[in-house]
Amino acid sequence: MLVYLLFLLLISDEFQCEQNCSYQDVLNHLNLSSNNDLYSMTRPVRNYKNPTQVSLEVLLYAILDVVEKDQKFIPYVWTVTRWKNEYISWDPNQFCGIDNVSLPTDILWKPDLTIEEMTEKDKAPPSPYLTINNEGYVEVQNDQVLVSTCRMHIYKFPFDIQRCNLTFKSIIHTAKEIRLQPSDNSSEATEWSRELMRTQYEWLFINMTVTANNASVLTDQDIVIYTITMKRRSLLYIVNFLLPVLFFLCLDLASFIISDYGGEKLSFKVTVLLAVTVLQLILNDILPSSSNRVPLIAAYCIGVFALMMLSLLETIVVMYLREKDSQETIRDGCMMQESVKSNKDTHDWTQGGFIYNMSSSETGESLPSAKEDRSSKVLGDCYTLERLSDELKAMEKTLTLLFKSKKEEETSGYWNRVALRVDKVFFLFYLIVVFVFLILIFIEWQND
Repeated sequence: MLVYLLFLLLISDEFQCEQNCSYQDVLNHLNLSSNNDLYSMTRPVRNYKNPTQVSLEVLLYAILDVVEKDQKFIPYVWTVTRWKNEYISWDPNQFCGIDNVSLPTDILWKPDLTIEEMTEKDKAPPSPYLTINNEGYVEVQNDQVLVSTCRMHIYKFPFDIQRCNLTFKSIIHTAKEIRLQPSDNSSEATEWSRELMRTQYEWLFINMTVTANNASVLTDQDIVIYTITMKRRSLLYIVNFLLPVLFFLCLDLASFIISDYGGEKLSFKVTVLLAVTVLQLILNDILPSSSNRVPLIAAYCIGVFALMMLSLLETIVVMYLREKDSQETIRDGCMMQESVKSNKDTHDWTQGGFIYNMSSSETGESLPSAKEDRSSKVLGDCYTLERLSDELKAMEKTLTLLFKSKKEEETSGYWNRVALRVDKVFFLFYLIVVFVFLILIFIEWQND
């Protein structure tokens, strides 16, 4: 019976202890309520020569944006910072098993970590609480939307791979005061980031590399660098930019089958050239102007533009040669027509003069029989002149049709033959240059 009463008393004491335990008891035991300024103002070490060991963990939640024009990288990251406060410790058994407590962040000292690449202050509110455990370790978890600088290598745009760094270090504390180390390695950071990834915008996350640079002669601070490697999703740029430029180049090749007469071929080539110019203006708004090398996509557009311009110049030369040949043909035909007309006028003048002389040699004293003979002779001559005039008109019509048919033939003149030969040779040369240029560009794009 006495044993049973002792057992009930023990159970009641434990139950009463569990009922009376609270987080405030832990805070009162640590004197955090009355010594807030003492705990938050100085580095929490009992000997100032002992550095504070700070561990850092960074997880990538999302790639929100990459602005090539401004060379900005905007990720959404989750950071976990841990360090030890030598003034904090308690026995969980004395407080009903309580081994961790959450406190407002302003109560305790925190390491002054910053990101070198950050250009804008994080607009998201920081976490209002931190967590401490019975061994004195303090942990702060915080999510951040970082607007950071990242030097973009856009030489192979849109098949480029970008690597952006997030460099963490203390603002004023040296390695003698704070030793900063990552709590995870590269494989763990990559795996956890892939599991937590929410969105990647137009980018495909590849990996995250963690590099710890300890203090050296050049720098007296520990630095932890998280390198985020990502690859651009290029399908959208291929469909909206590369293929249209290639289609315009194919249209320029197809324009060689258009006739050089009438000017339709020239206007078509100019229209295609202007369309490529519009695409170049769109590209100028995407690529940054601070690149040291000309991007391959810019070389691709400039090359296509140069080929089309060369094709346009060749069309102008060919049209000039054909026009020159047509003018010479027309001039020769006009000269021949003038010669025929001159011969006709001379013949008519000769016949008319003969008749005039015959009529003027007669006198008024002629006999009636002689007058009748002259009348019949004049009628015969008029009939002969009429037949000659009809023959000359038929000859003139034949010559006109002959000159017209020669004008319509493409290979009838010397310059037409030259223009045709130039057109064929240039088309073969143009076709070879286009294929070689495209092959070299795409090989360079795929070359690592």
